[in-house]
Amino acid sequence: MPSATPVRSFEARHLQMARAIAAALAAAMITFSPDHSSALGLSVFSGFAILSALVLFLSAWLVFPSGARGTVLLLGAIDVIAGMVAGVGPLRSDALFYAVVICWAVASGLAEGVSGLLARRAAQTTPARSQARDAIVIGALGVLLGAALMIPAGFALAVPGGYALHYTVAEAHQAFTLTGMTIAVGVFGGYAAVVAVYLGIAGFSPRESEDPVRAADAAASDEHSGGAA
Repeated sequence: MPSATPVRSFEARHLQMARAIAAALAAAMITFSPDHSSALGLSVFSGFAILSALVLFLSAWLVFPSGARGTVLLLGAIDVIAGMVAGVGPLRSDALFYAVVICWAVASGLAEGVSGLLARRAAQTTPARSQARDAIVIGALGVLLGAALMIPAGFALAVPGGYALHYTVAEAHQAFTLTGMTIAVGVFGGYAAVVAVYLGIAGFSPRESEDPVRAADAAASDEHSGGAA
C-alpha cells in the first residue's frame, strides 16, 4: 500500500547548498571590494542575512516536517531582524556594525550549536548525525566570529576616534590604511568564505536519504524481501 505521506523533494543538503551560495556571495563581495568601511560591511551583511532568512523560512516547509521547524524558524527570525537593522542606511556606523554583527553571530551561533548538540543526542540515523554535526560546526563558527569581532571592537573603543595606521608596500607602489573596521569587515568576509566552503562540501557530499518516508519505505521493502525469501 503506498504511503499517504508525500515524499519530500528537498532535503537538508539542499538547504546547506542554498546557505553556502548566500555565504559565498557575501565573501566574494567583500574580497573583491577595495572598500572595507562599515557602510560596505553592513550593506553586505544585510543582504547576506536577509537572503539566509528567506532560505531558512522556505526550508521550514520544504525540508522539515511539522514539529521539527523550530530551529530553522528561530535562525530565520534572528537573520531577518539583524539584516533589517543593518539595512537602515542613516544608522550605518562602525558602532552599529560591531553591535549588530557580534549580537547576530553569538545569538545565531548559540542557537544553531545548541540545537545541533541536542539533535546529535537524539539522532538514530547517519544522515541525522551528519546534520547535527554540521549544525554544531556552523554554530561554533558563529560564536568564534562574534569573539573575533570583539577584538577590533575593543580596539575601536580604546583608541581615539578616527585612528588609522598608514603604511606603504614598496613592491606594489601603493599606500594603504589599516583600521579596526578594515579588520572587522575582513573577518566577516573570512567567516563567510569558510561557511560557504564547509556547507558546500556538506551539501554535495553523498549520503543516505534524509527523508523519513523514503527510509521507512526502504526498511519495509527490505523486510518484505527477507520474509519472501
